[in-house]
Amino acid sequence: MIYAPLSGQVKKLEDVPDPTFSEKMMGDGLAIDPSDGKVVAPLDGEVVQIFPTKHAVGIRGNSGVEVLIHIGLDTVSLDGEGFEAHVKQGDQVKIGDPLITFDVEYIRGNASDVITPVIITNGSELESIEKTNDSTVVGGHSTLFNVQTKNAPEEKVTAKGTDQYSQEASEIVEALGGEDNINVATHCVTRLRFALSDEDQVNKDTLENMDIVKGSFSANGQFQVVIGQGTVDKVYAAMVNQTSIGEASKEDVKAATAQKQNPLQQAIKVLADVFIPILPAIVTAGLLMGINNILVNPVFGDQPIVEMYPQWAGLANMINIIANTAFTFLPALIGWSAVKRFGGNELLGVVLGLIMVHPALLNAWSYGDALEAGEIPKWNLFGFEVDKIGYQGQVLPVLFASWVLAKIEIFMKKRVIDSLQLLVVAPVALLVTGFLTFIIIGPITFAIGNGITDGLVALFDQFALIGGLVYGAIYAPMVITGMHHTFLAIDLQLIGSTGSTFLWPILALSNIAQGAAAFAMMLVAREEKLKGLAGTSGLSAWLGITEPAMFGVNLRFKYPFIAAVFGSSIAGAFITMQHVTAESIGIGGVPGFLSIANGMLSFFIGMAIVIVVPFIITYLIAKRKLNKH
Repeated sequence: MIYAPLSGQVKKLEDVPDPTFSEKMMGDGLAIDPSDGKVVAPLDGEVVQIFPTKHAVGIRGNSGVEVLIHIGLDTVSLDGEGFEAHVKQGDQVKIGDPLITFDVEYIRGNASDVITPVIITNGSELESIEKTNDSTVVGGHSTLFNVQTKNAPEEKVTAKGTDQYSQEASEIVEALGGEDNINVATHCVTRLRFALSDEDQVNKDTLENMDIVKGSFSANGQFQVVIGQGTVDKVYAAMVNQTSIGEASKEDVKAATAQKQNPLQQAIKVLADVFIPILPAIVTAGLLMGINNILVNPVFGDQPIVEMYPQWAGLANMINIIANTAFTFLPALIGWSAVKRFGGNELLGVVLGLIMVHPALLNAWSYGDALEAGEIPKWNLFGFEVDKIGYQGQVLPVLFASWVLAKIEIFMKKRVIDSLQLLVVAPVALLVTGFLTFIIIGPITFAIGNGITDGLVALFDQFALIGGLVYGAIYAPMVITGMHHTFLAIDLQLIGSTGSTFLWPILALSNIAQGAAAFAMMLVAREEKLKGLAGTSGLSAWLGITEPAMFGVNLRFKYPFIAAVFGSSIAGAFITMQHVTAESIGIGGVPGFLSIANGMLSFFIGMAIVIVVPFIITYLIAKRKLNKH
């Protein structure tokens, strides 16, 4: 019996947005979305590995069962920040003994995800693995797995030493295109991580046919080879010993990866780093605004609910205020995340964002009317007039202002003595940035933002068919490259300037299309592993998370991905021609209808298109290629 190593909600492994876990390269198991930051021993045994960054721990039970607990996704990049280990390699532990504690909110805000896979890494040596059906578990108390070991006597195997992995290390290097193709190499608790000169030189068939390799993929500019805990460090050591590659840190790999990126890729990464941490607030706001839409719009008849049942009006208004807060104070959220990304004090970023939406300023949403009436308030600075306007719903002004604030703060911290920093650095940095924002940064970026908005609106108004067709076709490929994060900022800019966005509904339909293609694969596939992965990842895509379906199924076979792109392109053209818009973002997939402000019926027709077209195309092609699945 293996107990839950931490408390939280139980998730299927196939729903984890990382192919190493969702494709079960490391073994079978479950994942837990933690409710607290305490990791305890799930069984009696020995700690066989705890990585220096403290984000993962491996335990071998007294019965021989090996369990890997991997806290969060891409947490290796945090270099131990937010984690505290209470055990070391070789320690004997009992069920419930503390292993690691971690800051849940810090991990949630700085890593890809806080979801924690719990993997049985030697499942092939077991007779059976029975998983819990409970939706929530309590660390150290709830049963997570019941396992039965094989009755056959276990063969004693001597662990390989570093030199004994020389051949495997050489074969991996050769499959990656040789030493000349490897710029930097490091490893985490389960994977070798490489910054390669040319990923096209990688022979993936040769690589994945090696017994020691459990899988490989490319993510965020790094090529990753999944080896497994307890072995990956030995393979890495063997590779370093017999090649000229040399040891490197994770930061070295990230730096080498960044050098390969062109300015556009670097800009996209910056936008991703800024907007991903604030997504929970935006998604929550979008969901609540969707509920408000149902109450105040005629969804179920000719009259909205609040008119049919006036007693609901107060509730609807309260929900609207709660939902609108994240968008009203969007510059504060962006300021917090952006200043943190640029290396400054994030609390100063919050203050900067709040300054830009101060109630004493002319509301940005009233700027057009005030400009037409010639009633824009101004400051008179020694004869120089400055517009006294706010930047509600604006993205570019706070982004550039945050960069300036962070750089001024960093510059001054290096030059002001420690005893005076509290009195000098923050006040001067905030004051100078405030002046620059209202005098230069704000007006220029406000004009640029409005220009982008007006251009997009004009383009989609005059060429709706082409615009919807193209955006529907390119959105899914942009997810692969990470470029889709750029359009998050554009969606927010559109909502801030016009009150709605015509891009987000296409995104929601693209999610559904990927899910429909995955469901078709589930129906056709004979292999149980593929059938299960396609089903769970398809459901995940319909709820707005497409990575498991895209990377685990659709891109693997290519034609499901192409079918999904074709379907979302047709649906995108249709709903754009029908002027479908959303007044909030954050809700993707099937629940995306909650954010639709205009053209609800047309959006549902678009949903039908992205369900039927990708499903039929994928199903028919997969039927012909059934023997390959």
